[in-house]
Amino acid sequence: MLKPRHADSLARCFLENFPPPRPTMNSLSNKRILLGISGGIAAYKCAELTRMLIKAGATVQVVMTKAATEFITPLTMQALSGNRVHVELLDPEAEAAMSHIELARWADLILVAPATADFIARIANARADDLLSTLILASNAPIAVAPAMNQAMWANAGTQANVKQLEQRGCKLFGPAEGEQACGDVGPGRMLEPEQLVQECASLFKPGILSGLHLLITAGPTREALDPVRFISNHSSGKMAYALASEAVAAGAKVTLISGPVALATPERVTKIDVITAQDMLDACLQHYQGCDIFIGVAAVADYRPENISSEKIKKSEASLQIKLVKNPDIISEIAARDNPPFMVGFAAETSNILDFGREKLRQKNLDLLFANNATDTFNSDSIAATAIHPSGEVELGEGNKNHVARQMLKLISELLVQTRA
Repeated sequence: MLKPRHADSLARCFLENFPPPRPTMNSLSNKRILLGISGGIAAYKCAELTRMLIKAGATVQVVMTKAATEFITPLTMQALSGNRVHVELLDPEAEAAMSHIELARWADLILVAPATADFIARIANARADDLLSTLILASNAPIAVAPAMNQAMWANAGTQANVKQLEQRGCKLFGPAEGEQACGDVGPGRMLEPEQLVQECASLFKPGILSGLHLLITAGPTREALDPVRFISNHSSGKMAYALASEAVAAGAKVTLISGPVALATPERVTKIDVITAQDMLDACLQHYQGCDIFIGVAAVADYRPENISSEKIKKSEASLQIKLVKNPDIISEIAARDNPPFMVGFAAETSNILDFGREKLRQKNLDLLFANNATDTFNSDSIAATAIHPSGEVELGEGNKNHVARQMLKLISELLVQTRA
């Protein structure tokens, strides 16, 4: 929880609109990097390079030329990247899973490492005679090459002309370094070390305000069964939570979305876990909350469930029907009560006395921040107006599209989180 000395900080940091310093930001969070490996001895370094890119938060797909497979196996790169390695341009199995055009569109960056003299010559002349060169032609993503070759080959006028041509087209050149080479020569032509390449890749992207952070977000309604065909639920559409998940990814966060039944597409780069009941959602939260930095409870969890669920469809035989309900677990309170909980954010959708109920919920559930809103105005709507409530202050978030308001919410969360860690 934030200390009283931050009494006026909520309104001030929000209104002043300044980004807090985050020296640990990781600008490769959620980035999709297509690593192209051509046939040079430095290909062995791609095992460590892949590991480091993933550790930095990136998702890596590997494409290898046939010559590259002579230096390091596709199986090794598959094990390290966690994804199938692509080698053949015309591969029916690969096309069924992810066509080469889709792969070209998928990438945020194409990094060729090592880039041999031959491969540099081919892409400088816009060749498309294998999968990797074809992807480079078909992609709008930034292209970076990490040259690796004998020092004489690097100094050759033809190679230098090819490199200059690539740079004129906007291709980024990472290296080469100077030093002892595999052939015994000494001079420029060594591929940069994996750590240097990761830093070069990161320099191409602007860090987001949530880079390197892990968010756990609950979404939608829960359904509590009465019998095999009926259930108790509510009107929650899940739109606010899904907007937060989408905007959090755009801000660099790793996002786990635990969602009740909704009719929404999963945002890109979000890990979604589907649940049905309140107990399902609690179980999933308890399984995944450890290690997350921020917990945002947006789901409209059913407060009660039937004490007994009929195994057969309840027949309409009487004029009235009595069903005994029992209280469901309070998910956000359960997480907040754990040792070393993440930064806790709640939502209060009320129909009256919105701010009073919101303040009470913030206190009772031991939350760091709560967004209160009018339930009747927001269920199934694409817009929302909310009030951010903190133990020492409140800020009005004017009505707007849920994605727009989600960005304001996440900015506020980020700023407050920095203060708690100061």
